[in-house]
Amino acid sequence: MRNSTYVHEFHVDVAGTGFTVLDRIYADGDLHDEALGGSCGNVLVSLAMLHRQVAPVLALGDDDAGERLVDEFTQAGAMVSYIARRAGIRSPVLAQELDTASGHHDFRFTCPETQEELPRYQPIDEVDLAHALPVLRHCSVFYADRLSDSILEAMRTASAGGAIIYFEPSDFEEGDQFEEALQLASVLKYSEDRLGDRLASRSTKCVRIVTYGSAGLEIRDDVDTVWCEAIRAPAVLDTCGSGDMVSVGVIDWMLTNRSQSARPRAADLIEGIHAGQRLAAENCAYAGARGLFKSRGADYVRDVLSMRYSAATK
Repeated sequence: MRNSTYVHEFHVDVAGTGFTVLDRIYADGDLHDEALGGSCGNVLVSLAMLHRQVAPVLALGDDDAGERLVDEFTQAGAMVSYIARRAGIRSPVLAQELDTASGHHDFRFTCPETQEELPRYQPIDEVDLAHALPVLRHCSVFYADRLSDSILEAMRTASAGGAIIYFEPSDFEEGDQFEEALQLASVLKYSEDRLGDRLASRSTKCVRIVTYGSAGLEIRDDVDTVWCEAIRAPAVLDTCGSGDMVSVGVIDWMLTNRSQSARPRAADLIEGIHAGQRLAAENCAYAGARGLFKSRGADYVRDVLSMRYSAATK
């Protein structure tokens, strides 16, 4: 079944597609929670909770897990008209195992209880892409963390409409598809540990945000390179979602400063980087990729991003 709601063309803050799953969170061996997860899912739903106009462009199964994911987007205030529900696929599920003593977490695509294989992520197809053209042509920011033929075409469409293309790949594959995505990107964010060796020599015109785990991150373009020390977390219960919170801070800041062009410079984004780092640090004190949102609420998160908070309010 495909969502048949018709939506007129209008401007939205963020459209995005990519890795969105139902996270099953096991804390110290016991099932603790089920929640929308995946980098794309976390970033989009967090921005929606911050009252940004967000349009996820996704392919999910017509099943209970898909219903749960759509419900979370709806409750956050996102537009769900561009989420396809298909009878022929199962919505993706990911198991996260958390050790609360150390804050360490592992991910697996098998169920810890039954050892059965969990359903995997599937990208949008040509039909989903065609349905989403209204928002792709009229968004300020387009976010993607995965690539496929249809996702690349979505990037082209959003770029042609003047959107900032925020590309956060989790992996790298040689080929024309990835090379074109790098050229379309306005902001390229990746882990030095995972992709540094393979992306360092790639020529791009974009701003690069290169993360170094708990040490901090580097933001650079062809003129400037700025090192940003990590902000110390008040407590560490779960580090899951830290990188996503940095992206939330950067994108939220770019939306607030709408004078930014589709090709921002590194120096333009420093304030947004610091906002995202503050959010990531605060979020570490709570279980789950968006534990801070759930425990303190979106208004408190907005205060963190705007520096309208202090240790006395915690």
